Amino acid sequence: MKRYTYRSIYLAGLLTLAAIAANAQTPDFTAMLAAIDGQLNFPDHDFAAKLRMESDDPENGKDVKMAQTFRRDGNDSFLILFLEPESQLGQGYLRVDENLWFYDPESRKFNRSSMKENLQGTDAKNSDFGSSSLATDYAVSTWTEGKLGAYDVWVVDLKATNDEATYAFKKISVAKKGGLLLKSEDFSLSKRLLRTAYYTSYVQSGASYVADVVLYVDALVKGKKTRITMTEISVAPLPDTVFTKAYVERMNR
Repeated sequence: MKRYTYRSIYLAGLLTLAAIAANAQTPDFTAMLAAIDGQLNFPDHDFAAKLRMESDDPENGKDVKMAQTFRRDGNDSFLILFLEPESQLGQGYLRVDENLWFYDPESRKFNRSSMKENLQGTDAKNSDFGSSSLATDYAVSTWTEGKLGAYDVWVVDLKATNDEATYAFKKISVAKKGGLLLKSEDFSLSKRLLRTAYYTSYVQSGASYVADVVLYVDALVKGKKTRITMTEISVAPLPDTVFTKAYVERMNR
């Protein structure tokens, strides 16, 4: 897999986005959202990775969690199983058939959860670990050109088109060269900034990209943030049984 950082991101990207930026003074931003989804999703492959979540909270201090994640974008399923700390070993989130379940090995019960909830006290949302759906969940309101560090970007304001979207409004920064999502500012219905996500590194697998380093910064609590790093990335086929309650229960025996 090839690795991309801010310093090299302009060299990568899909030809679709490159053509949009090169051939039109004003890009088709609706097509841009669809292209971003196309870059970040794996419609024809399964996906697995190890997650390291480092949280920094002014009140609760530092915390490190480890988990294994599995995705099947073809039917919008995913599984996250916690490995560390010991107190959370075996806990998991399973999304299947448009339902999200949280499994507690202590009670041995599955309880309904929400894609809009934070993942185990981190600044990441459960929805951050599923497939990207910008084109179906958001409409473009306004746009402008801008800079993110030394890089030229399109800054695009988005408004949610349905109640399933995690945030009511977003402002995203997309690299002009390469078309990768670099930053997302996430807002409430009253347009209060809730969180900023920085996608600081990508790895490529075929025509798809994985943001293997993401920094989530809480806009409501000063100094609160979570850095998520993905390693051991694989797109090898997974057994169908991985995306079942029975598999989660079996992993806890």
